[in-house]
Amino acid sequence: MKIVIAPDSFKESLSAMEVANEIERGFKSVLPDAEYLKLPVADGGEGTVQSMVDATKGSIIELDVIGPLGKPVSAHYGILGNEFIGDSKTAIIEMASASGLHHVSVEKRDPSITTSYGTGQLICDALNRGIKHIIIGLGGSATNDGGAGMAQALGIHLLDESGKALNVGGSALSELHTIDMKDLHPLIRRCEFIVACDVDNPLCGDKGASAIFGPQKGATPEMVTSLDAALARYADIIAKTIANKQINNTKIADKRNTPGAGAAGGMGLAVMAFLNATLKPGIDIVMETVKLDEKIAGADLVITGEGRLDSQTLHGKTPIGVTRVANSQGIAVIAIAGSVSDDANMLLEHGISAIFSITPRALPLEDVLANAKHNLFTTSQNIAALYAMKIKP
Repeated sequence: MKIVIAPDSFKESLSAMEVANEIERGFKSVLPDAEYLKLPVADGGEGTVQSMVDATKGSIIELDVIGPLGKPVSAHYGILGNEFIGDSKTAIIEMASASGLHHVSVEKRDPSITTSYGTGQLICDALNRGIKHIIIGLGGSATNDGGAGMAQALGIHLLDESGKALNVGGSALSELHTIDMKDLHPLIRRCEFIVACDVDNPLCGDKGASAIFGPQKGATPEMVTSLDAALARYADIIAKTIANKQINNTKIADKRNTPGAGAAGGMGLAVMAFLNATLKPGIDIVMETVKLDEKIAGADLVITGEGRLDSQTLHGKTPIGVTRVANSQGIAVIAIAGSVSDDANMLLEHGISAIFSITPRALPLEDVLANAKHNLFTTSQNIAALYAMKIKP
């Protein structure tokens, strides 16, 4: 009997690998002779680096970079191992690690000055280590600079009308006159960039980066208007600069209205324009990278889960992605979560066979988080007992 365990993390409580370990422990206490494959996954958001490093037996690279407010912060990225992905070296970077909102206290949030420079430094470090395939997870950023800081870290010069380098931050883009790419990191052209992006916002306008995401980063209504105008100018200069440029023999088009260009404060535009990156749903990137479809082949059961199962799980979250792959091979899926919402039963209509909450009763959140490991083990043990009854001759 083969049982595959492919959960996401339980946010603020357990990593995806810790979740997988407890599920395995619970099942093994009832079904000790089964073959277990633990494959922690993620959907491209927070925790994706750790999940994919764990899944592939890779390594974490830690370094100090320039944070959103221009001061040093501790950040990290992952280099994936070879166990699941073959011989090519792949790095995975979460933008939030270097340029995330968590680096900025509420009273200091100001997207007119925050920068994505640190994300560019992580990319540089990976390139300098010879990495030729980089996955970047967007989301959770504190920035609205259109990825300009990242571009500056990669050697791109953003200049005002007098030829002076721009300051960092979204507001500075209103002074942009010229983009000089002659010092762009030379190894970029030898690297393939895939970007995990789960929003379809354009760069500018009512549904753009400034209007939709700016307020949560501290933007006032007046700031939203000025930042949107600055990003529009930035897009104009990018379009003019790259009109005849090519990366990897591909001509780069104006991408400002491409779905996802407005992701992470406009970082979506920058990765497409300067890195020739391809934007894809995060869960699809993760599943393709760890070759989930190959790993679950021949399984009798797949177990997945996340911190909370609800209607939003349907929109590109790990459990539904795993279920889609498992169902394509006729494999049943059980989902386990820290909590289950009133509308979670709709997941049963999309291929999940059963859903379970590990919370035994109404408890304060801090108690739920503190006891997550024990509750996950006991819930998994009981699910295994039920499953054993089903397969008992």
